Amino acid sequence: VYHSSFVDEEGIAKACGCPLLPLKSHIKGPAPVSDQDRTDIVDEAITFFRANVFFRNFDIKSSADKLLIYLTFYINVALKRLEGCRTLAEGTKAIINLGLENVPVPGESGFPFPGLFALPQSKKEAELFRNYLKQIREETSGRLLSVAYRPNGTPNKWWLAFAKRKFMNIIVP
Repeated sequence: VYHSSFVDEEGIAKACGCPLLPLKSHIKGPAPVSDQDRTDIVDEAITFFRANVFFRNFDIKSSADKLLIYLTFYINVALKRLEGCRTLAEGTKAIINLGLENVPVPGESGFPFPGLFALPQSKKEAELFRNYLKQIREETSGRLLSVAYRPNGTPNKWWLAFAKRKFMNIIVP
């Protein structure tokens, strides 16, 4: 299993026991902005996805690993949606529709990892975490499109083949 290099950095805000790590993003949200030349958690999730998706168990070494698990699952869901899309335009439409779906937080039905994250202590914390997850999912989706499709707009079979994998034996909806 590949683990996150973001090992409990001091000064990072948390919500539901998850660090709100900086992102290289232009998308509005609660995440701090990272330098464009630094690797962020989304880069790690996409880089490690094809190796980590084969594991049934994931040994958590830091709270950033929880976010890596969540993003690995989300990439799996996104690839499942992209599976039937033959062009970049179709894939973009499918990803936008995925981004418009409700983002559940721990304690709500539909959250894929009960027990992985702490339950929110207040509505404010729940909303902060929901907005962070929404922002990070949107950022991940945009970057995933650039690897799942070639520059000419055709699907990259070396990525889309992973849509059939089940991460940690969780069935993708």
